[in-house]
Formats: sequence, C-alpha cells, structure tokens
Amino acid sequence: MAMWQNRPDTIKGIPAVAEFDELQNRLGYVFREPSLLTLAHTHPSVAHEQGAPMQTNQRLEFLGDAVLQLVLTRELYEKFPSVGEGPLTKARAKLVNRRTLAEHARKLGLGEHLILSRGEDIHGGRERPSALADTFEALLGAVFLDGGFEAAREFILREFHAAFGGLNVIPILENPKGELQELLQAVSSEPLQYRVVSATGPDHDRIFECTVHHAGAELARGQGKSKKEAESEAALAALEKIRTEKETTNR
Repeated sequence: MAMWQNRPDTIKGIPAVAEFDELQNRLGYVFREPSLLTLAHTHPSVAHEQGAPMQTNQRLEFLGDAVLQLVLTRELYEKFPSVGEGPLTKARAKLVNRRTLAEHARKLGLGEHLILSRGEDIHGGRERPSALADTFEALLGAVFLDGGFEAAREFILREFHAAFGGLNVIPILENPKGELQELLQAVSSEPLQYRVVSATGPDHDRIFECTVHHAGAELARGQGKSKKEAESEAALAALEKIRTEKETTNR
C-alpha cells in the first residue's frame, strides 16, 4: 500500500502534494504546477473504481509520447546525418519500446507514487510494466506542460543519456522473432516455440507473459498487452541475452 493512502491530509484518495517532494528530487525537476505531477500518476483504474468521470493520466500519456518521439527523433537525426529514414525509425523504436520505458519508470520509483484503485493495487499494479511505461510517458507530458519543450527535452536527454552515449551505430531492429529464428538456424534447424505462461490484470489493462524456447530450453520472457507483443518482447530479450553472452565470451 502506498504511503499516501494512510495520511490524514489525503482527500478522496489523492495524495498531498508534499508526498511528491522526494520524487521531484529524484527527477531533478520541481513542478510549478504540482497538480500536473499528481495527474501524471493517476491510473485509469481510479476512474473505473469510482464509477464517475475524472481525469487520469491517459491524456498526459498521449502528449508525453509525442514529446518523447520528437526529442529522440531530433537527437537521432543529428547524431547520424548519413543514415536514412528506415534505420532511424528502427533505432527510435528500440529506445521507446514499452519494456525500456517501464525500466526508466522503475529507476525513478514512479510505481511507489502511483494512484491506483484498491483492486489494481492488490493485483500488483505498481509493478505492471504497462502501467509504469504509461506513467513515464505521462510524466513527460506533465513536464512539457509545466516547463515547456526545453524542460522536457533536458529531462528526456538526461534520462536517455546512457543510451545515446553508447549508441555509436544504429541498432538493428527488424522483426525480433524473425531475427531470433535466423540467428538460431545457424546452429540448429529446430524451430522456436512460444508459450503463454500468464494473462493477468483487469480487462482494460490485460497483460500477457510469454516465454520463448529453443531445443527444450527457455531463452527469455516478455510481457505485452497482446500475445503478439509479449512474444516479440520475449524474442527481443532473447536476442539481447545471446548478444551479451557473445560479447562476454569474446572479451
């Protein structure tokens, strides 16, 4: 249960602004309109639970996604002046996949401050990758509205500094499932197998978890809002694992 749920100054389940002071320190950004930060952390399940119209972070998520795409697109455009549209699009997709955004949210501790329905909280909503990724995008939208484009750009580049620092070549991001199959066909003709191991969450936020297997061994797992997305994430995780192991072996 979140810290704010037991506070006497909590009104209708919304935390006091002071609860976000520590978070703002981690973000390195102080909101002029703290209500935007609160809204960025308001999960849609709250509206479903109350059964009445209320603002949630979905509109901010929509805005934040656009801001993130623009900032990263510009950086890739300037960093790789000789690279065409196709590879740039794939590189951007690698940077903004849901798994990556959820990891950014975890590092910032956004889940701890999520405003959820009781049922969503009980069923692990604070750690749900989709909820974390959506909240991270909503946070970007909130920073944009509060401080303007430059504030959002500085925040995004600070968050993605490690990625751009190591992005010396455009990453290959074709169909992860196809890439994985092609990579493993060099050592075995046995096909890959994908299995759905769980489907959790409410109907409005269903999350599937899939595993990918080869030669009887589980290679990796992935999660997504559909079976297809979960399988792709599993394949991507397997590719990254195999490539990391190769790099380690070759050192």
